[in-house]
Amino acid sequence: MLKEFQEFIAKGNVMDLAVGVIIGGAFGLIVSSLVGDIIMPIIGMAGSADFSNYFLPLSDAVTATSLEEAKKQGPVFAYGNFITVVINFLILAWIIFLMVKGVNTMRKRLEKQKAAEPAGPPPADVALLTEIRDLLAKK
Repeated sequence: MLKEFQEFIAKGNVMDLAVGVIIGGAFGLIVSSLVGDIIMPIIGMAGSADFSNYFLPLSDAVTATSLEEAKKQGPVFAYGNFITVVINFLILAWIIFLMVKGVNTMRKRLEKQKAAEPAGPPPADVALLTEIRDLLAKK
């Protein structure tokens, strides 16, 4: 069983997946920082600079103005954090879309270049068979 596990781990696809997950996690942190530190303060300038404190109290007992204190007092509908997560997702989805679009454009260019390149002379065995065919056709 240990040998099978080693073979499984040594496969290229598993290693590619591991690298993708690690890079994806780091990329997620970058997007979170972009949204939390740059985009949300700009959006929040219309009201409060901190979206995470946007909430609706679900009980009359909740009188606090910060989300953390309000949660201690009773149930709250904390929609500000949800908005931040949705914006994170939309930015991440947009960036992934642009990356996939770029890769697809690059692939199309490479395919056009391959199609435009001359095929070059045929291999020696194919040339020899073609010559034999032509000689036989003359008889």
